[in-house]
Amino acid sequence: MGDPKFPRRSFDAPSHPWRGERIKAETETCKLYGLKNKRELWKAQAVLRNLRTQSKNLQARVRLNDEQAELERDLLLKKLGRLGLLPMEGSTLDDVLGLTPEAVLNRRLQTLVQRKGLATTLKQARQFIVHGHVTIDGHKVTIPGYLVKRGEEDKIAFNPHSPISNELHPLRAGPQLESGPAAPAPRPEKTPNSEKVEKVIKSIEGDEAEDIADLPEIQEE
Repeated sequence: MGDPKFPRRSFDAPSHPWRGERIKAETETCKLYGLKNKRELWKAQAVLRNLRTQSKNLQARVRLNDEQAELERDLLLKKLGRLGLLPMEGSTLDDVLGLTPEAVLNRRLQTLVQRKGLATTLKQARQFIVHGHVTIDGHKVTIPGYLVKRGEEDKIAFNPHSPISNELHPLRAGPQLESGPAAPAPRPEKTPNSEKVEKVIKSIEGDEAEDIADLPEIQEE
């Protein structure tokens, strides 16, 4: 079991920390899902890695006609179906190997709060969750990385004791207004300096016109 004061690490850091392509890809993923740091991404990768390892071991045992392995296979597929990572029916262990980290990140409470329209941005969704404004089936959940089960997805709502539960609260995500034709840009206000500049320009243009008029006409031969 281990000492609860010193829990095990729930992620593995990259073996080579300074690869540019990996750093760029991880940074884009963190921005896309509003992750606080890359440790949250590594946790999702660790969950996926454990599922793949379990799937490979079960595949090897099923080939040997192990009845216990077949039972564990069915339980694993049902569990992933309840988590929303796989369909409830018709999934196989090969589908587990085809999962991506994005599939795990899509089941995070932070992601679903934003997609359900309870928050305008992922950062705002994270703030609502951490501050206790979001509940699942009436129970307050303050963990943005909580993996929401398929049956809990429709039970995500605002905490009834939170001021944000009021629909008139300014932080509530309201309907977006339809974009109409753009209004004409206002004309810049004239200042005394701008009027002087216009007068100087007009006087210069007038002098140039007079000089051109005074030039002798060239007769064509």
